[in-house]
Amino acid sequence: MTGAAQWTRGGMSIGSVLDLLRPDFPDITISKIRFLESEGLISPERTPSGYRRFSVADVERLKFVLTAQRDQYLPLKVIKEQLEAIDSGAATLGVREARARADGADADGSGRAPDSASAAGPPPPRRLGVVPGEVSPEELRFDHEIRVTRTDLLEQAGIDEKFLAELIRANLITPGAAGFFDTEAVTLARTARAMSEFGLEARHLRAFKLAADREAAMIAQIAAPIAKGRDADARARAEETIRELAALSLTLHTSLVKTSVRGALGG
Repeated sequence: MTGAAQWTRGGMSIGSVLDLLRPDFPDITISKIRFLESEGLISPERTPSGYRRFSVADVERLKFVLTAQRDQYLPLKVIKEQLEAIDSGAATLGVREARARADGADADGSGRAPDSASAAGPPPPRRLGVVPGEVSPEELRFDHEIRVTRTDLLEQAGIDEKFLAELIRANLITPGAAGFFDTEAVTLARTARAMSEFGLEARHLRAFKLAADREAAMIAQIAAPIAKGRDADARARAEETIRELAALSLTLHTSLVKTSVRGALGG
């Protein structure tokens, strides 16, 4: 997806920026972007709820920093000094050179790819940073405004009252105080129904719930000290940490299941 396609009014989310940068910088992570912000190299705006929103200029600065680190092995202190010079108008060439390198063009801005004589050889194999695979942290943003009625849940999941009661009794689904459900309850109920066709009842799925609770507790324990920070962004940073760790946990879980299934099938 192109940067233009990812752009939304008010800027890009950190997940969209990550997707935009990964083709050129495979090792980039959300933690890396947050670190560069903490070092004062970028200053994305914040929404009233504390989420980062990145402008085109923010993305260009990130590309400049990452290119300088990758191609010139410059320390962040030197890169920050270069950015300050650019901000003050004392320097501009570095940005064009960095962008040319990132785009695979020569430094004179002509847009021509380097000839074979000057090329350093084939690019190194792609390395995985945050495992750009199964789950993105952005998928773990929840819209708390969406409420699903009991009737809608039954209809959308294709289950009856008896099956829903079993899911609730097994603590797999929990209605809110007003009796409403969230969209995840629909997905969970639909999945449980599909698994029931293989003879798995709601009580059998308790093992999955207990494992999920243990993972969530571990992630919350890691993020707790961040949330207790005195700065105004502490809660937002803790929430981002939880989303990132949860996404990694889901990807790890998927890989472990795949490996185990392959072993069970004799692969």
